[in-house]
Amino acid sequence: MKQSGSAATGAPWRVGSTAPGPGALATPPESVDTSAKVIKVLAVDDDSFMRDLLHRVLTGAGMQVASCASAAELLGAGELASATVLLLDVKMPGMSGLDLQDLLRRRGIELPVVFISGTADLAMAVTAMRNGAADFIEKPFQGALLIESVRRAVDRHADRMATSQRVPDPVVLARFETLTPREREVFELLVTGMTSKLIARELGGSFRTIEIHRAQVMRKMAARHLPELVRMSIESMAPRRIPAR
Repeated sequence: MKQSGSAATGAPWRVGSTAPGPGALATPPESVDTSAKVIKVLAVDDDSFMRDLLHRVLTGAGMQVASCASAAELLGAGELASATVLLLDVKMPGMSGLDLQDLLRRRGIELPVVFISGTADLAMAVTAMRNGAADFIEKPFQGALLIESVRRAVDRHADRMATSQRVPDPVVLARFETLTPREREVFELLVTGMTSKLIARELGGSFRTIEIHRAQVMRKMAARHLPELVRMSIESMAPRRIPAR
């Protein structure tokens, strides 16, 4: 496992950590409020290049990063108790990121999870989000997007832990009210992982028409990508809007 301190504080995650490798950061360091609690990221990816990239981007944003090449290495490292957030690759040799997420959930380990994936697999994204993932990012990604996603995941997790009951986001509910009846039907099928082609078959419309409705749903809900739309549905919509698969 590779560990490092934040670029801002210079404090190692633990004794024996290694400093960032030479070379420029993929994303320039931001100004960091050193009085705030440092985010400790556990990244799991079997690609060494990707681990180094994640390390440089996140330490450049003032975070501490420990990285593993596999789920088995993570489980044997004993770092989960001190982590703030998990960053998991979806497809890895042995236990996949989705399987690892499920295992940690069954063990009662409450950590926000951000997935990164090299493929735009809709079913995987929906499964990850329905199982509690905070975000699902496709490679290649912008460094700023990754940093924003990690910070947002940590903030939302802290808010959830501070309240005993999930409170729907009024902004999301207000956006949902702007959808037309047809757009709501498309919304409800989109968040189950159905493609536009399958939705067209289900609702009896043309593929092109469903694509137009889908674009309107994404725009009105201010969703950057489908996993974010799924998260909105899970956190703020009634349970009946997410049928069992």
